[in-house]
Amino acid sequence: MGILRSFNIGVTGLNAVGQGMGVIGDNIANAGTNGFKSSRAEFQDVLATSLKGIDGGDQFGAGVKLAHIKPLMSQGDVARTDNITDLAVNGDGFFRVDAPFGPGFTRDGSFHFNKEGELVNSDGFKVIGFKADETGKITTKEGPVKLGSTTIPAQATEKLNVTMNLDSRAEIKEFDINDPDATSNFANSVTVFDNVGTARLVTLYYNKTGDNTWTYRALVDGADAEGGVPGKFTQMAQGNVVFNNKGQLQEEVVGSNSFNFNKGAAPDQQIKFNFGESIVEGGEGIGASTQYGSNSAVSRHTQDGYSAATLASMSFNDEGILTAVYDNGESRDISQIAVAKFENNESLFKVGRNLFKESRKSGQAAMGKPGESGRGEVLSKSLELSNVDIANEFVGLMTAQRNFQANAKTLTTADQMLQDVLNIKR
Repeated sequence: MGILRSFNIGVTGLNAVGQGMGVIGDNIANAGTNGFKSSRAEFQDVLATSLKGIDGGDQFGAGVKLAHIKPLMSQGDVARTDNITDLAVNGDGFFRVDAPFGPGFTRDGSFHFNKEGELVNSDGFKVIGFKADETGKITTKEGPVKLGSTTIPAQATEKLNVTMNLDSRAEIKEFDINDPDATSNFANSVTVFDNVGTARLVTLYYNKTGDNTWTYRALVDGADAEGGVPGKFTQMAQGNVVFNNKGQLQEEVVGSNSFNFNKGAAPDQQIKFNFGESIVEGGEGIGASTQYGSNSAVSRHTQDGYSAATLASMSFNDEGILTAVYDNGESRDISQIAVAKFENNESLFKVGRNLFKESRKSGQAAMGKPGESGRGEVLSKSLELSNVDIANEFVGLMTAQRNFQANAKTLTTADQMLQDVLNIKR
């Protein structure tokens, strides 16, 4: 009987609308969930019955069913925070964590460091990134993002860079180590470090020995030299600097170079002096030391040694690189957040806890660095909020309510019609 068919159709409508309400309710419930991706219920009609067989054009509909729940993977708003371990992906991609079921993927970047120094999410799952090598260069080796040791060992000075001008008008002087200040044309002091991280003061004395030729000597107080006499200088290195007739650096000639500090330092420390790129080396003398007719002066000097230090602070930059800053002023890159990319984000499987896992339809995760090959950038001190639009969800609520009422009216009307049929006999 057609009336009974109406009952069944009405029931399918009530079931479908009820399931759709569940999707809307889940969206609203997660409006405050970081990194949450809303869903949309999609309905389909049920296989219809033809009045005239497969060649007929007149068909009865059999109702509706919930066919798909489509994830909406649009970008959520990004909110700034004060927590250095809060991260957000701006664009395509997911953070990867080591979950109990295997690789998990999430857009929720509310991370923190555990007691082992590992970056984890709120459930303690380790966040995966690319490790740095001993020099601080980011490699392609994957592993948990971890602080590692909070101390760094001392680094002996191996190279000293000096950029200066030596006065071409200076007179030739004969150097006397017992009175270096009076017998040199120019001097400057720099601090270097031995292999155990002890700071040592080295004074460089410069003497003009001929046209366009200068000799430099590196002296330290005898209190810092092995076998030295406190208050008297000990020579550790010597060399020559040669300029052309235009005042440009032409050549550096190394003479002696052996720094023998005391108080536990290793003997025969080598420190390479670099006065800039000479024109002989293919440069144009730009940024190198010069010999012009102006007062001698040092414009810049740097060295690569440092003392042992402990971790003072850390931060992520917008490339997802974790940098540790130590109390001696040194900084090192430790790791870089890895970003997973899928061919089909909408087919990822939700497993709760703000996590997804890959499925056969989503394809495998392709790991890469932020901003690489279409991956989004990683924003530090930021969190991606839920992409749920409350206004749209409320409109969906009202629409679903009206649909439910209309399907319920189908049932009540069919019931009245059936009652009228039953009353015919009376």
